[in-house]
Amino acid sequence: MNWKDKVIAITGATTGIGKATRDLLTGQGARVYNLDITKPGDDDTRGEFIPCDVRKVQDIKDAYSAIIEKETKIDMLFANAGIHLFATMEQTSDEELDNLININIKGTFYSVREVLPYMKAQKKGSIVLMGSDQTFVGKGSSSVYGMTKGATGQLTKSTAIDYAPFNIRVNCICPGTINTPLLDRAVTHFASTNGVEEAGVFESLDSVQPWGRIGQPQEIAAVVAFLLSDENSFMTGSLVSADGGYVCQ
Repeated sequence: MNWKDKVIAITGATTGIGKATRDLLTGQGARVYNLDITKPGDDDTRGEFIPCDVRKVQDIKDAYSAIIEKETKIDMLFANAGIHLFATMEQTSDEELDNLININIKGTFYSVREVLPYMKAQKKGSIVLMGSDQTFVGKGSSSVYGMTKGATGQLTKSTAIDYAPFNIRVNCICPGTINTPLLDRAVTHFASTNGVEEAGVFESLDSVQPWGRIGQPQEIAAVVAFLLSDENSFMTGSLVSADGGYVCQ
């Protein structure tokens, strides 16, 4: 696919899967905008950074307006921003509950809702939401995180139905356990809460994957790029696993 005339917004693209996707698509010539609360380092100049907190709908509106003012269109959105938490219900504080819902559910909802008028006016668009293997299955010590990713799956399917008449595709990438700063923070929290060594947690994460290891951000970015692309012309409302075989067990 020729990416050189494509304008793409990615939320949370300073690190992890968002960054890997930004790097991949800018390398293909796309014009990528990173909507994140954290600015990339001075040596990271791929794409254009727009400060944005997805918990604040006005931030998202302002970011999209800035993109439209410069580019006149937004072809694609990867609603990637999210946080993780290893915790049972009793271990989850009210503050953690609110933050997970505000970022993973409301932030995703706002990011998609506010781009739809632009895509409807263009009569075309492609959107990918960040799901999880927990969009399909439950895991221990992940009650609230899993709840947010189950919600993301349903949001994907309903939105795909509603906006198919406008030639807007909506799909959901559902990674397994991926080697990102998000995972590092979650493992640190889990190890601290449960009094175990972080190295042991990482070993257990590797051991439960049929592929024998956790994934890398670049592996997920490649799937996201396909889901966003015009080559993916007949997929919408799909929840796409990229998890080393975890959910097929």
